[in-house]
Amino acid sequence: MADAVQIPDEAETRARWGAFAWNEANAATAKDVIARYPAGRQQSAVMPLLDLAQRQVGAETNTQGWLPIPVIEFVAAQLDMPFIRAYEVATFYTMYNLAPVGRYHVQVCGTTPCMLRGSDDVMRACKDRGMKKGATTADGLFTLSEVECLGVCANAPMVQINDDNYEDLDYDRTLAVIDALARGETPKPGSTIGRQTSAPEGGPTTLTAMVGENHDYRSEWAA
Repeated sequence: MADAVQIPDEAETRARWGAFAWNEANAATAKDVIARYPAGRQQSAVMPLLDLAQRQVGAETNTQGWLPIPVIEFVAAQLDMPFIRAYEVATFYTMYNLAPVGRYHVQVCGTTPCMLRGSDDVMRACKDRGMKKGATTADGLFTLSEVECLGVCANAPMVQINDDNYEDLDYDRTLAVIDALARGETPKPGSTIGRQTSAPEGGPTTLTAMVGENHDYRSEWAA
């Protein structure tokens, strides 16, 4: 279901990002991340460093961020690993963007649980706000992608927008989230119907009394 990524022109990319380097704060963060791993195992830091680099690119472009090839090369060189190994990681996980995206990257889950619970309505709401799969809106605000399972099946359908999940969506609730973002607001992440984490609608129906409330469960078990 995922759309093929259109890698930007290499000459333009290298002209813009060929001299990429950590800013002062991220240089310190990268050093701390690498130090978490034993000597000789620093390449294990490739995932957090790619994420850090993507966030720096995002901060510099006022977008969710992406990973130009020179930026991946920079991370690989810092970890003394072949570029292709870092590139394999970046191309495997959808958390890394290989092409520019908008301020908000709207990732609609279309896997079976979300599909059965109405992901088509979520996608329709996105399209009715001018989004097109694999493209960024003309104002640069939204990029729309359809992705595989994001692990929130109990609260389907859902979308991930940048770092936040919005769950229990329908057409109108999806529009509400999108419109709030467009106004510069930050909608509350999580369930859009007030569900407690992944508890049943209306709240938990079992284990409603906590052990810390001095309830004597042993008497119930004995009975």
